[in-house]
Amino acid sequence: MDDPRIVIIGAGPTGLGAGYRLNELGYDDWVILEASDRVGGLATSFTSENGFTYDVGGHVMFSHYPYYDDLVERLMGDEYTTLNREAWVWMEDRFIPYPFQNNIGGLEPQTVFDCVTGAVRARYEASGAAPANFREWVLATMGDGIAKHFMLPYNFKVWATPPELMNYVWIGERVAVVDVEDLLRNVLFEKPETQWGPNSTFKYPLRGGTGFLYEGMRKYVEHRLELSTPVASVDPVAKVVTTADGRRWPYDVLLNTMPLTKLVDSMTSGVPGVVRDAAGDLVWSGSHIVGIGVDRPALSSKNWIYFPEPDVPFYRVTYLSNYSPYLTPRPDQTIFLTETSRSRYKPEDPATIVERVVDGLQATGLMEESDRDLIADRWLCSPDMSYPVPSVGRDAALGTIQPWLRSHDIWSRGRFGGWLYEIGNMDHSAMQGVEFVNAVLRGEPETVWIPRGEGEAGAGIR
Repeated sequence: MDDPRIVIIGAGPTGLGAGYRLNELGYDDWVILEASDRVGGLATSFTSENGFTYDVGGHVMFSHYPYYDDLVERLMGDEYTTLNREAWVWMEDRFIPYPFQNNIGGLEPQTVFDCVTGAVRARYEASGAAPANFREWVLATMGDGIAKHFMLPYNFKVWATPPELMNYVWIGERVAVVDVEDLLRNVLFEKPETQWGPNSTFKYPLRGGTGFLYEGMRKYVEHRLELSTPVASVDPVAKVVTTADGRRWPYDVLLNTMPLTKLVDSMTSGVPGVVRDAAGDLVWSGSHIVGIGVDRPALSSKNWIYFPEPDVPFYRVTYLSNYSPYLTPRPDQTIFLTETSRSRYKPEDPATIVERVVDGLQATGLMEESDRDLIADRWLCSPDMSYPVPSVGRDAALGTIQPWLRSHDIWSRGRFGGWLYEIGNMDHSAMQGVEFVNAVLRGEPETVWIPRGEGEAGAGIR
């Protein structure tokens, strides 16, 4: 349509990407409605009263897209560090290189035996049948040894969802599959393989955490940005968004980035029961992000560490202070940023999580008992929604919801707006906003967003 009125819900990476692109094209008829008093969504950063800067989880900045690369370069200038990934797994009271499934040689002999024989059996006894869920995919692809010792317990800690309730179409570049020859080479010749994956080199802002980037984008959208303006309802028939302050925002095209579940719940009329039921099939996990600032140097060059074993609450610890020397108020201080998932399958007590994290840091050797007296900061952030879980019913649900939304000129994109973990990184999310604008104003096809489910290939539900 010519000159559509565009309303954008949410000023996270997707909403900001859309606003940045609209401003870049000189288009004026749009607004961003953001519920909080800041931009960035889950990619924002916080500085505590004691002067330590924390991200909401362990984010790194790498990209699949030249446009996003240019955007980051424009916003950061020379104010960034470039790091070579140094990722590890803590298991059986020792560190082994990431990814685990390629570097098992340093573990206990029985564990090595279980993993190697399981991987060989999986390779030569494959039935060819398609797995029904993520658990079956792990067993068929990696064998029962790697499944038992790492993949299944670690992924439950990450997703807070039993692996048999998850699909496996999200894998892509997220999980290293097992090459039996490489596995044997590692075990027999002690040759670690550490360069797998897309983020072996990454950038990070010198100051302000990952939120620095999105604060930088804010100046390009400020004139069309409404902060502290939560959405109260969406009328998909009248094409009006009503915010909590009673204002009404008519639209021709709506870009939604708030969670799909909340979008459908907010709708006032015309939503088929099958769409509401589909939204009820979507699964997610929340988290407790704990930051511990310690008044001593890091004593390690590691970037982050994975923890599959159940004796500590966190699944990942990031040495955030190794990313930039300006995240701590004084030189030679350390930030441990830990992530603990939570859900109805895996409840985690918020009243005890910080002290349990400190205990876990000591139990794994990242802190000494004497470091407790050097703790200069404790920080807790507990988002209710951290990961959209790729559940077994997700794609069918999206195949029902998304076409119906599009039939009402609603595009739902971003980590929770699109509900696709596999394109939920910061670069993916920002580019979904950019490509929304290019599609609406210029007729260009989207390349980042992935249609899922039978219904998304055909007509929407009306």
